[in-house]
Amino acid sequence: MLTVPEAARRVGRNPETVRRWIREGKLRSTRIGTQHLIDEADLAAVTHPDTLPVPPEWQKTFWGGPMPDWVAIIRQDREEH
Repeated sequence: MLTVPEAARRVGRNPETVRRWIREGKLRSTRIGTQHLIDEADLAAVTHPDTLPVPPEWQKTFWGGPMPDWVAIIRQDREEH
C-alpha cells in the first residue's frame, strides 16, 4: 500500500493529480483517517491502461508487412533504463 505522495513519486506526477484521480473515481484507494492508501496494482492499472484494438487497416505497413507494436517497444525501452 502506498500513500498519495509515494504513489505520485512512483508515477512521476504531482500528489494533487493523484488526489484528483481518487476524487474522480479513476483510482481506487482506502482511507485510513485522513490518509488515502493506494494498492500498487490499482496504481498500475491507472497509469498503464489496456490499449484499444488497432483498426485492421492500421495493422499492416504500406508495403504489407506487420506494423510494429510501438507501445510495447517504448515500454520495454523505459523499463531497461
